[in-house]
Amino acid sequence: MGLLIRGGEVVTASGRRRADVWCEGEKITKVAAGIEPPPGAEVVEAAGKLVFPGFVDPHVHAYLPLTNVSAKSDYANCTRAALLGGTTCLMDFAGSGLEADLDEAWAVWTAQAEGKASCDYAWHLTVTQFDDTTRRQLEGYVARGLKSIKIYLAYKPTLAIGDADLIRVLEFAAAHDIVVMAHCENADLIPALQRKRLAEGITGPEGHALSRPPMVEAEGVCRFLTFAAATGAKAYVVHLSCAEALSMADRFRGKMKDLFIETMIHYLVLDRSYAERPDFEGAKWVLSPPLRETGDQAALWAALADGRIDTLGTDHCPFDFEGQKTLGRGDFTKIPNGIGGVEERMALAWTAGVAAGRITPERLAAVAAENPAKIFGLFPRKGTIAPGSDADLVVWDPAARRTISVKTQSLDTDYNPYEGFETAGAPEVVTVRGEIMVRGGRFAGTPGRGRLVL
Repeated sequence: MGLLIRGGEVVTASGRRRADVWCEGEKITKVAAGIEPPPGAEVVEAAGKLVFPGFVDPHVHAYLPLTNVSAKSDYANCTRAALLGGTTCLMDFAGSGLEADLDEAWAVWTAQAEGKASCDYAWHLTVTQFDDTTRRQLEGYVARGLKSIKIYLAYKPTLAIGDADLIRVLEFAAAHDIVVMAHCENADLIPALQRKRLAEGITGPEGHALSRPPMVEAEGVCRFLTFAAATGAKAYVVHLSCAEALSMADRFRGKMKDLFIETMIHYLVLDRSYAERPDFEGAKWVLSPPLRETGDQAALWAALADGRIDTLGTDHCPFDFEGQKTLGRGDFTKIPNGIGGVEERMALAWTAGVAAGRITPERLAAVAAENPAKIFGLFPRKGTIAPGSDADLVVWDPAARRTISVKTQSLDTDYNPYEGFETAGAPEVVTVRGEIMVRGGRFAGTPGRGRLVL
């Protein structure tokens, strides 16, 4: 019957205008003022609201089994939380490094997502080595539409890729026009610093940041981009956390054609002091790279505004405090790394970014919708509001006021890393391919209707 979003201010990366949005057959078919809906059409009144393209989160761990523990997340609860926060398409990483090969990883993630995801999703493939089997399998996935692969320069010996394989991966990527995403930290320096901190008697969560200082991340950025520049590959630095790593990345601008930088909402609104809270509470905020100083936040906000940072994600990877984070009592190296955020990203970004005058609504649409869609080959199907695009829309109420709390979150983790944060602005209605999935801040759609959109 069709869906009309009427009377709102449409916001995309290129500008704002008063317009109605008419959706039919899962697609946007018209964007114009004064659209008259046919009888029987559903109408959402958006006067006084903004209408954004459905937000895209380029970095989510909707499912992640690790050696001794698994993230407290699955596709059903993660995608539901994403929608409640305004995200209509998320990008996960197929493969944890525990699988025998890429085909097994793809099969595992397929079983996790199909029929369970409520928003659309795409995958980056995790690559930990590069041999003839890897090449053959990657060629098959590229033929099916794969646009990106993920490598780690950290986490030795399970995930970190060696220099010889790094070169092969980048050469393959350059030849097949795919993006290489890299976790940039030095795999040998981190364990050395961890041993040093433990020998000094620093066993609590505060030791995590001390073992992964900014120079460790900056060195990883330098190494990755040096290899990428030499091979001509498209390079994407994931979860950049600090001014020192940003400065290193800036040195490569002009030396390579395709350089993309991502940061996370937690680096913009949380600082190192959270992970230093006493009585082991700081473990709730242990993640990698670690939280940094408030001065680093200022540098990241500036780069997000001026275009040096391209995308804003979450690295959503939640754990319970009791029974999971507490595995690291007495040894910070055993604390599972990660926090949630897929539900909170956009409200925090609006509050600390747009409402605080750091970025414009258009820039928010760029870094949280259009840019990730463009970088990973989903644009213009995703990331914008235009005829022919998927009818993924967020009616945003800038007047909404909420307080983040574990008591009201949709995830079933036993804490929220943003507990007590007061937010200004929230999604009122969220659609995925023309179906209303969130209405009035509550889930209202068909569970499990999400699709793989490679």
